[in-house]
Amino acid sequence: MEQKSVADEMNNGLVRNASYASVIIASILIVIKLVAYLATHSVVLLASLIDSLLDVAASFVNLIAIRQALVPADDEHRFGHGKAEPLAGLAQSAFIAGSALFLIVESGDRLFNPRVIEHGTLGLAVMVISTLLTIALVVYQRHVINKAHSIAIKADSLHYVGDILVNLSIIVALVLSLFLEWYIADPLFALGVAAYVLYNAWEIVKVSLDQLMDRELPDEERNRIIKIALAHPEVRNIHELRTRTSGYMTFIQMHLEMDPTLTLVKAHQISDEVETEIHKAFSNSEIIIHEDPVGLERKC
Repeated sequence: MEQKSVADEMNNGLVRNASYASVIIASILIVIKLVAYLATHSVVLLASLIDSLLDVAASFVNLIAIRQALVPADDEHRFGHGKAEPLAGLAQSAFIAGSALFLIVESGDRLFNPRVIEHGTLGLAVMVISTLLTIALVVYQRHVINKAHSIAIKADSLHYVGDILVNLSIIVALVLSLFLEWYIADPLFALGVAAYVLYNAWEIVKVSLDQLMDRELPDEERNRIIKIALAHPEVRNIHELRTRTSGYMTFIQMHLEMDPTLTLVKAHQISDEVETEIHKAFSNSEIIIHEDPVGLERKC
């Protein structure tokens, strides 16, 4: 259990660092994109600037939510404070959807009133730099997600992956406008950005609502838990498997069926061994196991 506490503390530190990194990178992107937009007056650069402004706002929400979610369980919150993360996810989706609607309005105006992009080379250089910085952040976030399984960092990373695709599309739009004088590409690509942003907002809403409504883990993960439990030679069957996630924590409950002649001490030992194996597969998890005599028929 001491090793598990050390691992949990390390994962918590990774989640905090990832949230700080997100705020720092988004702040840097705002500054350079603002300079580029003021120089070019490109609507796709405006789209990217607004997206980065909302990234900072969403990342601050994440930062606050993560700090709250990592507060240990107490007498009034026995299951911890993990629900703060999906609440942050819903707030993020609201920010993202708002930015998309604004972009749709601005892009519609530019479709009917195309404008020449000034200082396009500067805008192009800024977008290349922005893309490289965003890729570096996503790579680090993926590392944190694999270690700590944080829903807030996952939602943030999903948005930044979208940003990479958005940045690439903006680069294409700038190239078309600069070198082919296809000025309508600017608002057309901005509309594409808005559509993708709305899609990302909906994905975050779905994940957040699943956590808030205590949805079961996917069948693949439930079957993995069952397989681990039944791998123990003394376990005859398993029933009443219940799972849910809250922030970075996974909660697992189950009944193990064992030989009715086993002593309570032996049954408890078997349960501890099964719990240890499940912890290896689900590091940030709280597991409750009830021992039953074999023969009780219930559905998992």
